Amino acid sequence: MVDPPDRTKAAKAAVLAVAECAARVDVPATGGRLHLRGHLPVGLGMGSSSADIIATIRAVAACYRCVLSPTDIARIAVRAETASDPLMHDGQPVLFAQREGRILEDLGASLPPLAVVGCCTGGGRPVDTLALRPEYGPADLARFERLRARLRAAIRAADPAGVGEVCTASSLLNQRVLPKAELATLQEIGDDVGAVGVQVAHSGNVAGLLFDATRPDLAQQLHSCRVRLRRAGIPPTRTFRVRQHSAQRSPQGPAHAWTSNSATKEDVRARPHQPGHRHPRPGAARGRARLPEV
Repeated sequence: MVDPPDRTKAAKAAVLAVAECAARVDVPATGGRLHLRGHLPVGLGMGSSSADIIATIRAVAACYRCVLSPTDIARIAVRAETASDPLMHDGQPVLFAQREGRILEDLGASLPPLAVVGCCTGGGRPVDTLALRPEYGPADLARFERLRARLRAAIRAADPAGVGEVCTASSLLNQRVLPKAELATLQEIGDDVGAVGVQVAHSGNVAGLLFDATRPDLAQQLHSCRVRLRRAGIPPTRTFRVRQHSAQRSPQGPAHAWTSNSATKEDVRARPHQPGHRHPRPGAARGRARLPEV
């Protein structure tokens, strides 16, 4: 049984996770009750279904005292929902094949110091992610590869402006797939208040303006941005800073583990309820999205 009952993808993930974990620890598979609670709005491109599913898989693993790596979780998540966000990799900047559930490239240890002023476009209307079927040709793929190289260099150089430039270019390219009528206004506001770039959800209606978080006048920039967004009729949502990762990582990337206290790094990130572990927050009640500004 799953509550709320419309979380069918999470219910499927639970069944798949039970089968996987029971087989690993050599005990019979059993049923149970799955209760999902959280505050992520649905259909805006914030990964609500992926959060539901990953939380479900981790909860099942905890019940069976079974350790699943991020790779294991990604494989189960894709089987449950066709495509998954890389939330199981806990904020690592990676190039992720969402319909295959695998990392194509580890882009670096951490994103540069960035602050984000989130906002809502399209009146907050939900988007059917699986109905989006973008078609790309050779010229598009060459352009994406150039952006990938620029992003790789910006992350490794801890360059907020470089990341912002790539995000803006990606947002413009996405206009032919899921156009945002407010994008030109967001760019204008960003230029006026000193943002380094604009980012949009490619499968939803959330967006954001990116700022260099090391700027001494950051607080004033963020305040001015929120004021300008309200004046333009674009509701601001959350203001937050990108989490920085300081832990040492394997030079071989997240798919390769190092050992500590008899557990691999990948295992530690996969195990539920570890101190400091950031869990995705599973979905919210269906209905109009509520995105409080902080």
